[in-house]
Amino acid sequence: MMRAHFPSTSRRLSGFLGFLVVIASHSGSAVSQDALQRLNKEQLARTRAAREEFAARRTPAAIPSPFRVVRANLHVHSELSHDSQGKVEEIVAAAKAAGTEVLLFTDHPSEEADVFLDGPRGLRDGVLLVPGAETKGLLVYPTHSLKPFQQAEPEELATIVRNRGGHVFVSHLEERMDWALPGITGTEIYNTHADFKKQTALLAALRNPLWMLKVAELLKQYPQETFSALHTYPEDYLRRWDELCKQFPHTGIAANDAHQNVGIQIKLGSSTEVVIEDALGEPLLRLSRLIVAPFLTIPPEAREGDVLFRMQLDPYEYSLRHAGTYLLVRDLSQPAVWDALQHGRAYVAFDWIADARGFHLAIHDSSKQPTPERPAGDASHAELVSYELGSDFSWKSGLVFKGQAPLEAQWRLVRDGNVIHEVNGKEFLFPVDAPGIYRVELWLNLLDQPHPWILSNPIYVRS
Repeated sequence: MMRAHFPSTSRRLSGFLGFLVVIASHSGSAVSQDALQRLNKEQLARTRAAREEFAARRTPAAIPSPFRVVRANLHVHSELSHDSQGKVEEIVAAAKAAGTEVLLFTDHPSEEADVFLDGPRGLRDGVLLVPGAETKGLLVYPTHSLKPFQQAEPEELATIVRNRGGHVFVSHLEERMDWALPGITGTEIYNTHADFKKQTALLAALRNPLWMLKVAELLKQYPQETFSALHTYPEDYLRRWDELCKQFPHTGIAANDAHQNVGIQIKLGSSTEVVIEDALGEPLLRLSRLIVAPFLTIPPEAREGDVLFRMQLDPYEYSLRHAGTYLLVRDLSQPAVWDALQHGRAYVAFDWIADARGFHLAIHDSSKQPTPERPAGDASHAELVSYELGSDFSWKSGLVFKGQAPLEAQWRLVRDGNVIHEVNGKEFLFPVDAPGIYRVELWLNLLDQPHPWILSNPIYVRS
C-alpha cells in the first residue's frame, strides 16, 4: 500500500500510526482525502458491491491486434532487499492470484547479494520473472551485474544500462520532477507511495497502535478495498510525463512498490508487558499488559515471545492487484517484454476497480483497404493499417482512433497534454485531424465519483 521502507524506526512508526488514525476517523473531503471517507465499514462495503457489479457487467471482446496482452507488475521487492522478507514463491503465488503474468523485480543493491546475478529469473509456475534494481532514483533492468557501477551517478548508470540493452525508468517521479535523462526507457506514471504521501494526515498524526485491534475485522473482511482506499489520480505524474514525451518517447509504467512490510505484530514480552513490532520484526513499542487487556485477550498458557496478534496491511496479492502494467507482446518471454517496453506498447490499469483485459486502442489508416492478397483478418494486414500504442509515424489524412473496453467508461483523449475530446461508451472513434502526441484515459464512476481506471501510453503522430 505504501512505501514503508523508511530509514528509521521513528519514521516507520509515524507513517504506520498515521494510517491507523485515518482508519479510526470517518470524515474528510471527497477530493483531497478519499482515504478518510473510504476507510469505514459502510464505505468499504459499498465499494465491494460496486467492484462486484463491475465484474458482473464486464464483456471483454477479442483484441484486434497481432499482439498478445499480458499483465505485468514492475517495482517489486523480495528478500534480496533490506526492507522486505518476501519469498519468491509467495510473490509468484500472489501474482497468479492477482492475474499477473510478468514480475519485474527491483531489489535494493547490497554488498551481500547481486540483484542481477542472484535475482529471480525465468518462468516459474507460468509467471515470467525478471531481475532488476531500485537504485539512484531509477528502476534498472540490466543485462549485466551492477556491482561495478555502484558509484555511478544516475545519468551515467542509465547510459551504461541502456547501451548494453537494458531498460531504465525514473522512479518516484514526485521527488524528481526536474529530471530529464537522455535515452532512458521511460518513467513511472503512478506509484503507490506517492499516493500515500498525498494523505498528509497519515504522516502527521501519531496515535496509539492499539487502534489496529479495533479495525482488524474490517481489514480482514475488505482487504483490497482497504489497501486501495488511497488511490488518487496521479495528476502531477501525468503532467510531467506529457512534458517528457515532447522531448522523446517515454514509456509509462505503474509502480507497485510492493514490499509486504507494512503491519504490526504483538508479542508477549514478559509477565507484565507486551512488545509491538513492525512487519519485519523490529520493536516499535513496549506496553503494559494492563493497557492492552481491554483490547486483546492473552491466553493464560502464552509464553514470552508468543505472537498474540498479527496484521499485515500490504500483502503482495493486494499490492499487485491494485495497479498493473499491460504489455502487448509477441509471446511470454523476456525479449518480447523488452520489445514492448522499448516501444511503449503498454497501458496502466487500476485493476482493483475492474479487470482491464479487453481494452485496446490503435490508430487505423482508413485509406488502406483490405485486398485479396491481404484480407482483413490477416495479421500482416492488421500491422500494415493499424498503429498500436507507442507507434511513431507521420500524420496524413484518413487516420482514425478506434478503441474498445470491457466496460462502459468515460474516454478522455489527451493531445500534447490537453484533453481535447470526451465521450462515454465501450467503443471509441475519433478522427486524427492534426499531428500530436495522443493518449487516452478511461474513467469509471465508482460510488458517484469518477475514478481513473486505464491510462494508455501515447501514440506519436508527427507533422
